Amino acid sequence: MRNLQGKIIIGFAAMLLWQACSKEKKVTFGVVPEVVYEDKARKNKRKSDAEYISILYTNLYQVPISPNQLYRTQNTIFSIGDRNVASELVLSNYFNTQTLKIPTNTDMRSNIDSFVTNTYKRFFLRYPSEGEKTFFKNYITNNNNVTVEMVYTAFASSDEYQYY
Repeated sequence: MRNLQGKIIIGFAAMLLWQACSKEKKVTFGVVPEVVYEDKARKNKRKSDAEYISILYTNLYQVPISPNQLYRTQNTIFSIGDRNVASELVLSNYFNTQTLKIPTNTDMRSNIDSFVTNTYKRFFLRYPSEGEKTFFKNYITNNNNVTVEMVYTAFASSDEYQYY
């Protein structure tokens, strides 16, 4: 009886070992790897005043806004009433400070392609299409009075920047 139990245990162990040692099947699904960039142009949720102010401040100064500054700026927007006018006033006020971290006009004109791409990534969190890049390159090249401040103002007051 004892010999029979030993044979059953050995047989069971051999069966488990045989199944455990079976070759793993490689399953493929025919998926082709692609580099995909998220299309951020389809934004449909409007930023709140606090979000707009915080993101704008960070884009222009490259540091986060302090809570006190955010509160004061938000109260300014509430007191004006018209959101678009208030946003333009806040933007104008930011451009009148000395601590902005923006490229110089010389930097912009020395490498327009890089400037346009970096501006799109900075404000819209996406890469520009070839049409957008060509438009801005031609516009900046053909208009000597265009400044970095003017381009940044256009981006910050655009409809796309108001949404995420």
